[in-house]
Amino acid sequence: QVQLVESGGGLVQAGGSLKLSCAASGNIGSIIARGWYRDVPGKVREFIAAIRDGNVTVYGDSVKGRFTMGRDNAKNIVTLQMNNLKPEDTGVYLCSAGTVVGGMYAENWGQGTQVTVSP
Repeated sequence: QVQLVESGGGLVQAGGSLKLSCAASGNIGSIIARGWYRDVPGKVREFIAAIRDGNVTVYGDSVKGRFTMGRDNAKNIVTLQMNNLKPEDTGVYLCSAGTVVGGMYAENWGQGTQVTVSP
């Protein structure tokens, strides 16, 4: 099992920046992918970014060119640098870790961190 803890959320004005972090602990060796998602009330959970297949980073269309996902393998941390934030970026940002144990895939989630972007 993997535990994930996000940090770095807060309130920022439109056009500003924030950097989120997600620390993983537990069965680190089982992790094959890391990702970020966004929850907004009344909407489907939105894919933001992910690192897969070792080192391939992919982004959701709404954040391409503005958000950058990074990682520090030594510290088991992934980050999400968010620039040029817009009010529609407001939501709870969740960190995910895809794991494989005994041939079974599972998605692990953090508790989330709130990001609020004011106009």
